[in-house]
Amino acid sequence: MNSSTMEAEITITEKAAKQITKVKAENEIPDNFGLRVGVKGGGCSGFTYTLGFDENPKDADTVIEQFGVKLFVDAKSYFYLMGTELDFSDGLNGKGFVFSNPNASKTCGCGQSFGV
Repeated sequence: MNSSTMEAEITITEKAAKQITKVKAENEIPDNFGLRVGVKGGGCSGFTYTLGFDENPKDADTVIEQFGVKLFVDAKSYFYLMGTELDFSDGLNGKGFVFSNPNASKTCGCGQSFGV
């Protein structure tokens, strides 16, 4: 397991961290669980982002901890997510997590899928 706490290639904003903590509390997810961030094939642009909670990282995961939130990222997803910032938006254009991914050469209108 790779562990990174300083200058992580994938970053999370303080606003996103607060929302993740809120979602965990609302759904009674134990504090020790981390957020699994991933990429899978699909969506209108080729790839789609995935989010979910896991109790423990897998052996090949990169673990990133910022603002008290642990992110678990598998090796394949990490390749596509390097340099990405995970934020949370509650503005007029919709509410949800937002990925700012410098590797994405195109994105769809909903912002949940991308192409490289």
